[in-house]
Amino acid sequence: MTETETLEKRQPHKSSNGDVGSDTARDDAFDHTYKEKEGPKPPRIIVWRNVIMMSLLHLGAVYGIFLIPSAAPLTLLWSVLCFLISALGITAGAHRLWSHRTYKASLPLRIFLAFANSMAFENDIFEWARDHRVHHKYSETDADPHNARRGFFFAHIGWLLVRKHPDVIEKGRKLELTDLLSDKVVMFQRSWLVNSAAHMWGNRPYDKSINPRENRFVTFSAIGEGFHNYHHTFPYDYATSEYGCKLNLTTCFIDFMCFLGLAWDCKRVSREAVLSRIQRTGDGSHRSG
Repeated sequence: MTETETLEKRQPHKSSNGDVGSDTARDDAFDHTYKEKEGPKPPRIIVWRNVIMMSLLHLGAVYGIFLIPSAAPLTLLWSVLCFLISALGITAGAHRLWSHRTYKASLPLRIFLAFANSMAFENDIFEWARDHRVHHKYSETDADPHNARRGFFFAHIGWLLVRKHPDVIEKGRKLELTDLLSDKVVMFQRSWLVNSAAHMWGNRPYDKSINPRENRFVTFSAIGEGFHNYHHTFPYDYATSEYGCKLNLTTCFIDFMCFLGLAWDCKRVSREAVLSRIQRTGDGSHRSG
């Protein structure tokens, strides 16, 4: 059993916000047909510019820790606010909206999420979404940009410090990305410019045959992105979890945007489909199983 089974023959699962239809599981469905090439792996080519930038970024973060005691309360509050805004740019924006199209957003909300995404400094939306679709389609193979089987460091940050595997580049070029190319907000942001621990530590209550796991620490620190076994089993669910807003600030944000009329058509998986999948492929760790 693998991730493609999550499509359940594309049966629509109704929800109060929208439904999961045949258009929701295109390039984020695992590809059974891909086979890794035999022979020696290509050499890792270090991108020294990225190494220097990442080193300076982390040195700055360490320096910032020593400044916390002398910082004004408003400065600390502003730092927390910036963290939350930039995190939403990744989780609610690049990930759930643009990578998986799990809900629809108005122009003002898309502009806000693009701005927030830029604050996060994690590539532009187009590249982030393209690489993430490749990650789902070829998860933990040579074509996966941050293949967790290459080690924790590589999956966490190392993949950003080296040239991509040729298969990653090849498969990325073959994806259908017209939705991103036709989004003026995405293309404007491109012009101007949660994958390691959650693939290695945790339980697999929905599909024990895949490596992504449920990791509460990642869930808390990445405002709802740690329900990784669920997300790889049901990539088209906007909440990325069966528990809605529980430990999931990003889902709360999207729900609030729906309340304001700025987002709509949120895709959700039925409770029956989730329970059926748990019984069929889960590892037995689910609290109802």
